[in-house]
Amino acid sequence: MALASLKGRSLLALEKALSFRALDRCRPRRARVVAAVIVAGAVTALAGTGCTAAASRPAATSPPAATGHGPPPVMVLKQGAGSGNGDIFISPSGDAAAYANGPEIITGGGRIIWFHAVPAGQEATDFRTQAYLGRPVLTWWQGTGFGGLPAGADYIYNDRYQQIAVVRAGHGYSADGHEFLITPWNTALILADTVATANLTSIGGPADQTVIDGIVQEIDISTGKVLFQWNSAGHVPYRDSEGPRPVSAGVPWDWFHINSVHLDTDGNLLISSRYTWTVYQVSLRTGKIIWELGGKQSTFRLRAAPGQVLDSAGEIFAYQHDPEAIGNGEYTFFDDESDGASPFGLLPHSRVAAVKLDLATKVATLVNSVDQPEGLQAVSQGNAQTTRNGGLFVGWGSLPYISEFSPSGQLLFNAEFPAGITSYRAYWLPWHPAS
Repeated sequence: MALASLKGRSLLALEKALSFRALDRCRPRRARVVAAVIVAGAVTALAGTGCTAAASRPAATSPPAATGHGPPPVMVLKQGAGSGNGDIFISPSGDAAAYANGPEIITGGGRIIWFHAVPAGQEATDFRTQAYLGRPVLTWWQGTGFGGLPAGADYIYNDRYQQIAVVRAGHGYSADGHEFLITPWNTALILADTVATANLTSIGGPADQTVIDGIVQEIDISTGKVLFQWNSAGHVPYRDSEGPRPVSAGVPWDWFHINSVHLDTDGNLLISSRYTWTVYQVSLRTGKIIWELGGKQSTFRLRAAPGQVLDSAGEIFAYQHDPEAIGNGEYTFFDDESDGASPFGLLPHSRVAAVKLDLATKVATLVNSVDQPEGLQAVSQGNAQTTRNGGLFVGWGSLPYISEFSPSGQLLFNAEFPAGITSYRAYWLPWHPAS
C-alpha cells in the first residue's frame, strides 16, 4: 500500500469541514469537532487554502540575538518542483557560538521569510502555524533544558508577527517543548515533566528511585486554567520501560519520556512514550488508556505488509515520535529506531512508518515506510507531516536534514543544516501574513 492511499484523507480533504468547526468552544461537542482533524496539519487549515509565492513577500526578519548572530543557513540539496505546500517552518538550534536560535520561516529555496531570535541560552521548538479563535497564528515553545527537565512557556503570535498570548503549564509545572497544540475548541494541549520517587522493588530496583514522569495538560488559553491532566505514573507501570535504570537511586530515571500529544480522529488523545516504545490512545474525558500500540503490552498484534519489515525487536517502531492520525484507522509515526546508546540501534536507519490498525481483529500492519535518505539514524526528535498533495514532509530530528516525499515515496526535496544544527520538528505549511 503506497502513501498515495493516504491522499484522500490528507489536510486538503478536511479543510472545509474544519473551517465550519474551528470556532466551536463547547467542550461537550469535542468528538464531533475533532472528527475532521488531522493533527500537525489540519488545525492550520484556516490559515488559507492556497499558497502565496514566497518570493512576492518581503522578508520580516527580526533582529539577531544578543550574540549578534543570525540563523544558520539551509543548504538545499534537492530542489522540489513546487508542490504548493506553502513555506517551511523550522526552529534551528545548536552551535550558539556561530548562530542564533529561534523560530524561522523559509522558502523551499532556503530564503528567509521571517526569523525571531530567542535570548541567548534559550531555544525554540515545535514552530508551526495553527488556528486560534478562527484566525491564523504562529506558535512555538521557548525556554531552556529541552530534552531533559525543561523550563519554558508556549507563545502565540498573530499574522502581523505580534505576540498575543503566552500559555504556561499549571499546577506548578513548566511546559515541555515537545508539544504545543491548539485544539479546534481553542484550548491548548501541552506537555510537562515532573520528578517523583517510585518504589521499584517489584522489578528489582530500589524502593526510593527518583523518576521523571510525563504530564499532559489541557489549558484554557484565555484564563490559564487546567481543564485536564494526565500523569504517566498513574496509568503505565514502570516495568514497561525499555530505558536502563541509573546506577544510583538518586539519579532521575527518565523511564517514560513523553514526547507527543495529538488528537485522534475520534477526539481522544494520542500520547507517545519514547522509552516504552508505545503510543497510547487515551480518553480526553476520563484519562483511561483505550489501546496501546507497540511495547510490552500492545493491544495489537504487529505485522508487516509485503515489502515491509519490523525491526530487530519485532516492533513497528522504537524510540518513536509524532503519531499522526490520517483517518480510516491509518497513522504515521516518526520511527527513530535508536536512542544513541547502542552503536547499531534496532534498524540501521530511521524512517517514517505508515500503519493500519484493525480494531476488530486487533492487528496493526506496517503498510509503508520511507527511509532516511542518507541512511542515517536520528537518535532523538523528528516528525512526519502528511502534505496537501498526500506526500510526506519530514524533519529528521537530531539529524541536520529536512525532506519531502511524493505519495509514492519518491524524494522530491532535501535540505541540510550546518553541522551541529538541528530542528526538533519541521513543517511545510500555508502562511499568509497580514499586509
